[in-house]
Amino acid sequence: MPSVAAISLSAEDLTSFFPLTFPIPTPKTHPDLISTKDLHREEDLLRNPTSFRAWWTALNNAREAFNAEKKLEGPLDISEEAASLLGPLASPLARVNLQRLTYLYEAALVQFPGSFKLWKAYLNMRMSFVLGKLVTRKRGGGKKKLPEMKDALEDEQEDIEEWEGALDPILGWEEWKALIATFERALMWLPKLPRLWLMYLSIFFHPQCPAQISYTHARHTFDRSLRTLPPSLHSRIWVRYLLWAERKGGSTTVAVYRRYLAVDPSMTERFCGLLLSSSNSAPRPLEAAKLLLSLARKAKSGEYISPEGKSPYQLLGDWIEVVEKYADDVGMDIDETDASNKAAVKAEAAAADSTALEPVSIDGKLIRFGGPAVPVTSDGRPYDEDEDPRSSRKLNVEQIIQKDGLAIYKDQAGRLWTGLATYWIKRGEFDRAKQTFEEGLKSVLTVRDFTQIFDAYAEFGESLISALMQSLEDGDDEDEEEAAETERELDARMKEFEDLTDRRPFLLNDVLIRRNPNDVQEWEKRIALWGEDDEKVAETYTKALETIVPRKATANLHRLYVNFAKFYEEGGTTGQAEPDLDSARKILEKASRVNFKAVEDLAEIWCEWAEMEIRHDNYDEAIRVMQRAAAIPKNTKINYHDHTLSAQARLFKSLKLWSFYVDLEESIGTVESTKAVYDKILELRIANAQIIVNYAAFLEENKYFEESFKVYERGVELFTFPVSFEIWNIYLSKFVKRYGGTKLERARDLFEQALEKCPPKSCKPLFLMYAQLEEDYGLAKRSMNIFDRATQVVADEDKFEMFSIYIAKATANFGLPATRPIYERALEVLPDRQTAEMCLRFAGLERKLGEIDRARSIYAHASQFCDPRVNPQFWSEWNVFEIETGSEDTFREMLRIKRSVQAQFNTEASYLAAQTTAARQGTRKAEEIVEQDAMAAAEKQAGGGAKGPAFVAAKSGPSNVDASAESEAPAATNADEIHISDDEDL
Repeated sequence: MPSVAAISLSAEDLTSFFPLTFPIPTPKTHPDLISTKDLHREEDLLRNPTSFRAWWTALNNAREAFNAEKKLEGPLDISEEAASLLGPLASPLARVNLQRLTYLYEAALVQFPGSFKLWKAYLNMRMSFVLGKLVTRKRGGGKKKLPEMKDALEDEQEDIEEWEGALDPILGWEEWKALIATFERALMWLPKLPRLWLMYLSIFFHPQCPAQISYTHARHTFDRSLRTLPPSLHSRIWVRYLLWAERKGGSTTVAVYRRYLAVDPSMTERFCGLLLSSSNSAPRPLEAAKLLLSLARKAKSGEYISPEGKSPYQLLGDWIEVVEKYADDVGMDIDETDASNKAAVKAEAAAADSTALEPVSIDGKLIRFGGPAVPVTSDGRPYDEDEDPRSSRKLNVEQIIQKDGLAIYKDQAGRLWTGLATYWIKRGEFDRAKQTFEEGLKSVLTVRDFTQIFDAYAEFGESLISALMQSLEDGDDEDEEEAAETERELDARMKEFEDLTDRRPFLLNDVLIRRNPNDVQEWEKRIALWGEDDEKVAETYTKALETIVPRKATANLHRLYVNFAKFYEEGGTTGQAEPDLDSARKILEKASRVNFKAVEDLAEIWCEWAEMEIRHDNYDEAIRVMQRAAAIPKNTKINYHDHTLSAQARLFKSLKLWSFYVDLEESIGTVESTKAVYDKILELRIANAQIIVNYAAFLEENKYFEESFKVYERGVELFTFPVSFEIWNIYLSKFVKRYGGTKLERARDLFEQALEKCPPKSCKPLFLMYAQLEEDYGLAKRSMNIFDRATQVVADEDKFEMFSIYIAKATANFGLPATRPIYERALEVLPDRQTAEMCLRFAGLERKLGEIDRARSIYAHASQFCDPRVNPQFWSEWNVFEIETGSEDTFREMLRIKRSVQAQFNTEASYLAAQTTAARQGTRKAEEIVEQDAMAAAEKQAGGGAKGPAFVAAKSGPSNVDASAESEAPAATNADEIHISDDEDL
């Protein structure tokens, strides 16, 4: 019996347990392998050695017996340290059962050496005693059948086997070696089964796998599996192979990945990450940079699609990040870069200067090769040493960024220039970095790129100044000469930084001008930036006018010429220099020959020229300038809007030019010269209504009244309505004002001419003016006839107002009875919404005349157009009318009509219209308006002290009136309601 305390075994004692399975245990070498209970099994196997079932049953029984005994086994009698070293073989029972099971499996495999089932079970058993207990993890969902290598690696990384309690690789080296030998024998019999290879390869991922196995032997095993298995199964091996190579790192990772990338380049990005990984003891930035550069070029040509979904520019951006981080390891220095650039320039020049080559063949016979031999890569692309990861030659970063970046990704110039400058900064080449920043600022075309480069440039300057200041603070013990040199450099750097800050507006303006050299507004900003520097201002004006293409320029190109001329006219920006009119005239003369996009711009040039002459009291010269500008060619049938012609050819039809010319003649010319200009405008048929009005007003001011009227007549002939309406309006008012009634017939003819073609929406003012003329100077009857014509001709929206004026005039001239025919015709003509208002006026007229029955008929006629919920005012007025003048029967008739009309308008649209009207007027809800009791309201008004008239029935007493009022009251206010039948309503 073992003692209570665990027995401490020495290393020699533990080593004595091994080897357990080599040589293979048999009953002769290990008598305890077979007990008396196993004799029946052995006899049965001897009698049936070819029965797989017998062997499989025996093996299962042996495994189950071992599991049962293991559960009943007590605590181990060895120390925890020894148990951890022995792992699954810590107990004597496990060691004995390993030998028993090994004996049985080996005996079975003698009979069935090609059984995959038997080999798999045997290898799993041996692995469990050496590698420990396999940890099984639950996994949700299924795997893709043929995933991409990127996804397969991620999945395999999660599914990699894990074990607990393995046998110590040093103590149990013999068992580890025996396990490997067993796998080798299994693969000798079954070399084409990938499952066995995967089981074998999983050993190399064990954290306690001996170094003799997990390195060179493992690599050879992976290689043998790839050589043995068919290509369709290689992906399953490569997944494990790549993961194993990543774990080993160093040259192993590089060698394995290089082999795989020759087959599948999609993993190049992952490989680059491994080459630059922080866990990598020996990073290879040059190889990673060359691989990324190759990927960026292939992606640009469509030969590569990133599994990460990166664009060609993003791949190039990754390359730039590597170059920035490992500048010394990846790129050439300045001397090498310059030499490489010169060689590239010479090669391009030689290629450009090369003459035509001789024919390759004559009569089908090859006489020479078509050019020098060009080496190609395995994928058929021309060989480039910059893309060869095996080459140790560093990269010409400057040339690559120019060729593969700035020449292709023009919209990302800011990032590319800053990347190149950062590369030089990391190499300590500050002057070259500054030169790079300056080149970038002078070449970019967008504000975003400019801002990106400028910010990086400013940050570089600040960091450099900070470093110099820090070195001065920390360098107390340095030599005085070195300190003085540092101070001088610091002063120079600070001056450069200040200069950079001052140049920012100019640099930004340069960017915008480079983007669009024809942007006039940016050139004007450039001129404004120079402030009072007259020399620079004049130089900028000159450069702008030489650069801008007139037909492509933005708006207001002519203002650039005008402002340039004013610059000389005013004596510079400050006005301190002598005015130079000759230079100003030369500029305007040059501008007059520029083919502007718009004719109005050219006209503005001539007008500004004339104004300049006027400002300097050169009136005759101003007239001559405008005469030159307004010269009429022989062919006057040129289309003003024909943009195929030059602006100079169409200038004579510019109304702006002629308007200025005629204003100038009015100011400093004679009447005859002004009239001549006006006449030319009319002859060219470019006059507008304002020109006509101005010409007539000018003649009127100079007492040429009849000629001014003739101008008006020419104007109404030139224009149609509605333009001619304004001319007629001014013409007629002027004519009436001047002649009054002295030329009445002529005035009538003019009005008739104006009304003949006048549209209905414009003729109302003319009719009113015509009627007023007849009223003042003619006959009242003719005036009424004009109003009658107007009510028939004017637009519908003006008819109500015209009828109102007509009625007012008829009342004033002929009395109230004369308006009845007008009202009757108005009711026939006006639309429904205006008929009610006219009916109320008509009824008021009849009431004034004492015609109560006629007024009641008019109310009844108008009721069909008035919804009680929308027009409560009408019904309220009729209600007051019946209270004052009606009887009970007429009042009941009014209520009956109101109910019928309300039923007629009882639609959803009418209800919504009533709500809208109530909301606008701020009244009560439409339902309250509809349910209002008219009689109750009247009684309430009378009882409340109102001074309005009380209801006096014509035939019945006051009691009947109360009953009638109660009959219409709601049930909630009167319990003694009197119901009136439909027969009584009739």
